[in-house]
Amino acid sequence: MKPNQFAPALLFICILPVVVFTQDAREIVRQADENMRSNSSYTELRMTITKPTWSRTIEMKTWALEPEYALIYITAPARDKGMATLKRKNEVWNWIPTAQKIIKIPPSMMLAAWMGSDFTNDDLVREASVVDDYEHKLLGEEKLGTYAAYKIESIPKPDKGIVWGKIISYISKESYLNLKSEYYDEDSLLVKIFNGSQPKTFDGHRILTRWEMRPQDKPGNSTILEYINVKYNIDLGVTFFSEQNMKRIR
Repeated sequence: MKPNQFAPALLFICILPVVVFTQDAREIVRQADENMRSNSSYTELRMTITKPTWSRTIEMKTWALEPEYALIYITAPARDKGMATLKRKNEVWNWIPTAQKIIKIPPSMMLAAWMGSDFTNDDLVREASVVDDYEHKLLGEEKLGTYAAYKIESIPKPDKGIVWGKIISYISKESYLNLKSEYYDEDSLLVKIFNGSQPKTFDGHRILTRWEMRPQDKPGNSTILEYINVKYNIDLGVTFFSEQNMKRIR
C-alpha cells in the first residue's frame, strides 16, 4: 500500500468501531421499544398516585396502533369513569364526560401531569418517538440487581422540540427490558427516575409489568403503573381512534 493510500485506510479503521457502536445503541433501544409495544395492543392497567398527604388509584384500558395512534379510557374510580385521552399522530384530545366537552391538548401541555400523576401526557401517549427522535450512544454495561444491562445515553435531536436534555436508560441484555430510565433537563440536572420490575410474558412478549416514576424535586411523590393484562397484534384500524369513539368506548 502506498503512503497516501494508507492514511485514508487507517482513518476508516478508526472510525468503523464508533459507527458500529452508535448503531448498536439505537438497535438496543429499538428492540426494547418494539418488544414492549408491538404493532397494535390492548392493555388493562392500574395507576397508583402517592403524595405526602394522600393517594388514589385509577384503572384504565388502552388501545394503541403504533406509533401514531392511542386511546386511553378510564374505568375507575366512579368519579373519573368515562374520561378518555386520544392521540392521533401529533394531536391529543381529552374527553370530559361530566362537562360533555372534548378539549384539545396544545403542544405546550404535553409535559403537564396526566390525571395528577408523575407521568406526563407525553409519557402516556408518547408524542415523541424514543427510537427516532433521539441520538443514542452506548456508554457501557452495568449490573442492576440480577440483570446485566446496557447503559445508553439518548440526546434529543435539535429539530424535535423535546425539553429533556438527555435520558440515561438501562436495558437488560436478556429480553431487552427497560429496567431504569433517568430523565435530565437541559442543565443536566436529574428530574425524575423511572424503574421497571416484575417481568411477565404476554402473547410471547416478555415485558416489565410494574413501572414506578419518582420526581427528584418532590420527596414522597411517586406513581406506580401496573400492567394487569396485555394483548398484542389485535385487529385495530385507524378509524377506531376518533373523537366520536372517545365518547362511546367501554
